Amino acid sequence: MIHHIPNVLSKEQVAEFRQMMETANWVGGKVTAGTLSASVKQNQQLSEQDPLTHHLSELVIQAIWKHPVFQAAALPCQIIPPLFNRYDEHESFGFHVDNSIRLIRGTAQQMRTDLSCTLFLSEPEEYEGGDLVIEDTYGYHEVKLPAGDIVLYPATSLHEVSSIISGTRFASFFWVQSMIRDDAERHMLFNLDQSIQSLRMQLGDQHEEVVKLTNLYHNLMRKWAEL
Repeated sequence: MIHHIPNVLSKEQVAEFRQMMETANWVGGKVTAGTLSASVKQNQQLSEQDPLTHHLSELVIQAIWKHPVFQAAALPCQIIPPLFNRYDEHESFGFHVDNSIRLIRGTAQQMRTDLSCTLFLSEPEEYEGGDLVIEDTYGYHEVKLPAGDIVLYPATSLHEVSSIISGTRFASFFWVQSMIRDDAERHMLFNLDQSIQSLRMQLGDQHEEVVKLTNLYHNLMRKWAEL
């Protein structure tokens, strides 16, 4: 399931990010790519060791932990600290699949990548090309979101960033290990959660149907969650 999660960062936060990123020291993007991915990757990244990466990463983590839709859709157990990239004219990242297991930065701890996330830091009109193209069983989906929005999608998906024709595309990217490994189960829980939230608004927290559905939600979490 592909989720568009709006307004994870405010426009003011995006502007602050961009001001710092415009004058940053960028390195070749192949440094975090696997062997096969490196052959189709041409972009730039902030170094994982750069203090700016750590600062911006912490701000993104704070934002996503507070965002209720992100929490409901991802059901995160662990999150790889976000990284940051830019694509200038003629740069792209051809079709690839993300590594299934990654190290958490600064530790010897490994985590499974269930979900891939891109946080857009450029407005769509700032660049031409540069779509995130995600393949699933229904075909190819071209994603180009407003700055501050996130797209969340299964890390099992083949995906690419198409070539930049003009302008520059800034983004943050990271991975999530979910408490719910199975995408279909995670999607059912998300739909159930959204229905509960809607009924709470209409009927109140103590309505019998709200309580029953909330009980069902938590019992399914107990059945499916991996911690």
